[in-house]
Amino acid sequence: MEDVLFELEINLLESDVATEVIDSIKDSLKEKIIGSRVEKKNIQNFVKQSLIEFISETFDNAGQIDLKDRINEKKSSNQPFIIVFVGINGTGKTTSLAKVANMLKNEKFSVVIAAADTYRAGAIEQLREHTNRLNLKIIAQNYGSDPAAVAKDAVLYAQSHKVDCVLVDTAGRMQTSSNLMEQIAKITKVVNPDMKIFVGDSLAGNDTVNQAREFHKQVKFDCSILTKSDADARGGAALSIVKVTSSPIIYVGVGQEYDDIVKFSKKTFLENVFESTDIDVPSLSEIKKPEPEPVVEEPEPEPEPEPEPEPEPVVEEPEPKPEPVVEEPEPEPEPEPEPEPEPFVPEPEPEPKPEPVVEEPEPEPEPEPEPVVEEPESEPEPEDDADPFEGIETDDINNYADLYDVPPPETDNEAKKLANQIRKWIQDGRPKP
Repeated sequence: MEDVLFELEINLLESDVATEVIDSIKDSLKEKIIGSRVEKKNIQNFVKQSLIEFISETFDNAGQIDLKDRINEKKSSNQPFIIVFVGINGTGKTTSLAKVANMLKNEKFSVVIAAADTYRAGAIEQLREHTNRLNLKIIAQNYGSDPAAVAKDAVLYAQSHKVDCVLVDTAGRMQTSSNLMEQIAKITKVVNPDMKIFVGDSLAGNDTVNQAREFHKQVKFDCSILTKSDADARGGAALSIVKVTSSPIIYVGVGQEYDDIVKFSKKTFLENVFESTDIDVPSLSEIKKPEPEPVVEEPEPEPEPEPEPEPEPVVEEPEPKPEPVVEEPEPEPEPEPEPEPEPFVPEPEPEPKPEPVVEEPEPEPEPEPEPVVEEPESEPEPEDDADPFEGIETDDINNYADLYDVPPPETDNEAKKLANQIRKWIQDGRPKP
């Protein structure tokens, strides 16, 4: 069984399952094995079923969150439901916020967005582009403003205008950046959110697990959204995040459009994992076959290596005349039919019936990309009437900031100056340094 566990450990590591989670799985399997008798032909079924039970229990213990029910509960008290999104840069945090906003809008909830990322150049413009496409209200201030103050303004706006939900976008930050993590702590203290959502990248594997672990220590988020799940069938990050943080995954991103977000399904997850985790039934059986297991229930482990084809018809055909057979000058075939059932022990090999959970994966994403991009109605911002970056594409702002290592402007004058520099850079043909 040690070889089986080793093979399982390799498969789980290749699927980006965290090492502490793998240790928990192995301990769970060992507990079930103690005192059990498992036939060699059933080893792969035993391991697979035990793994399914472990994953299922892990997700069940984390619980489930129904976002719409939570919002309706808060709505009954005439207060806005506040959600803060956290995560590092590049994981799709702002896009996931826009997808959730679109989903809530389609469910007839009113939504306002707080642009509390005042740190990254171009972050406010990027979020404003999403709100224009979705025809939603955005609350923003200048770069360098206090993020907690922006979030508080959005909450006050929601309270005075009877808005159902406030979605707060925070600056993407590495989990090791203590000052930026303190900013999130300040935001949560000021606005007292009803839900904190961690956004992680499915394709980042163990990096995402480490990020989730550190963010959970600092922020104690309530649940997670995993992006790019359509490109990751291994599932190790999802299992590890739930096990390490004991918090559920509520949605997964499955594409680029606003509608490409679906509720996390334990059943679909198990189907996908067992198609791709490669717990190969034949390979596990082959590893085990050379080793005589004390548990194996094979009668008479002295098989005759050469099964003669002649005795088979003798066994199959019901000949009620045993005496003529005895009289034949070949008395040896008679004793041989009795040990012959042992060569039939190869029956376990046909038994790799694909019985497990590998049921055809149901393509749950409803690929109906109907972008709402059509009506860019930018609602006038009371605080941001004269936007110095008006008319400049977000990609140009981000590219210029990356190429020339430009810090975010802290004053209006600095913002205007930066906007003029970008416009000249665009006129010059966007040269590289």
